[in-house]
Amino acid sequence: MTNTHIQELIAPWFENVPDAAFFSALTATAIGICSLLVVYLFTRRLMLPGIQKVVTKLSPERIGALSPMLTKLNKRIAGLLCCVLFLATFDSFYPVGELAAEILKTIGQALLIIYTGFIISSIVSLAAAIYNQLDFAREVPIQGLVQVVKLITFIVCGILIVSIVLEKSPTYILSGFGAIAAVTLLVFKDTILGFVASIQIAANRLVTYGDWIQVDNYGADGEVIDLGLNTVKVRNWDNTITTIPTYMLVAGSFKNWRGMQESGGRRIKRSLNIDMNSICLVNDEFRAQIDAAIPLHEYIRVSALPEPVSNLGLFRRYAEGYLKQHSKINSSLTLMVRELQPLNHGLPIEFYCFSEDKRWISYEHLQAEIMDHLLAVLPIFGLRAYQSVSGQLSPPTNAGQTEKPSIKVPNNAVQDPH
Repeated sequence: MTNTHIQELIAPWFENVPDAAFFSALTATAIGICSLLVVYLFTRRLMLPGIQKVVTKLSPERIGALSPMLTKLNKRIAGLLCCVLFLATFDSFYPVGELAAEILKTIGQALLIIYTGFIISSIVSLAAAIYNQLDFAREVPIQGLVQVVKLITFIVCGILIVSIVLEKSPTYILSGFGAIAAVTLLVFKDTILGFVASIQIAANRLVTYGDWIQVDNYGADGEVIDLGLNTVKVRNWDNTITTIPTYMLVAGSFKNWRGMQESGGRRIKRSLNIDMNSICLVNDEFRAQIDAAIPLHEYIRVSALPEPVSNLGLFRRYAEGYLKQHSKINSSLTLMVRELQPLNHGLPIEFYCFSEDKRWISYEHLQAEIMDHLLAVLPIFGLRAYQSVSGQLSPPTNAGQTEKPSIKVPNNAVQDPH
């Protein structure tokens, strides 16, 4: 054990004390440790928080939101300064043997590399947080790229620490990776695929935070809450969380509802099966009965009706006019009522339009309101909805129940087209 510079300076203090060398060495070590504590507390409690307060005043809203990250960065910078001070003053403050000195310096260098890696990680996180505050950040997420940079940083730090412990050049460590390249590719297969997928997702703007996506293979149907390097987290509408491998969004197929949310409306596509036995041609008398029940002329141009016309034709034109005049339907988008292929369970009449309000609850309520109304007016047109009958055919009428309004089709309602 050799005497350090500080130990030689304080040696006169212990000239008349037994074991003067021991006490001088102990005092020098204590001075070194205390100096580390002073530097850490000064930078951690005074200097760095002061700088943070000054920077925060420049933009309280944006920089203030980064306060937790800045606090974490301050701790790591203070630790880095202590490591640098420890290594720079080791020979002056710590009188230890050669073996102990080598071990302590190795530990100090390893800690220095670790703190450097953590500081780089914090800086990358800060840069990502600042980027996420920009308007176009939601369209081009970079979470996957951020995780790749952090992963590479910690891999480099790991290689440097191993090289210090083994006292070998980092190039010597890297040369050994060629022998285990296959194992490395196998271990990091998902990470490599996720990295490539993240670049494609960001470049093509396939998905971003807050998007409503539907991936049937994984049972995911909800909002994207996290876009990571390896996984994408989706909060389903039942508040469960589904985790999807990132590369599956590129390798497979999924449905993104962002286009609907950004468009002028949400599509309503419902069909009503009509009993084909209730379809008939109508005469002027029956048309007058319909017009007396509902203001038919407000929804249909009577002069443009073909002769002869069926009750189903009147109903289709009425339904289309009703949808066009509905205050919650976007009439500037596609709107029509059409007949589909007749089937063994009736003739489907499809209502195709777009709701102006794209919120789920309002959208479902509007669909129910439209279907309720159209089902209610079917008897006025002498039409019946097709349904498979089972159980009790004629249920008893409850007290106070009103009968369904209907119009009786006259015997001469059917006209001979010839």
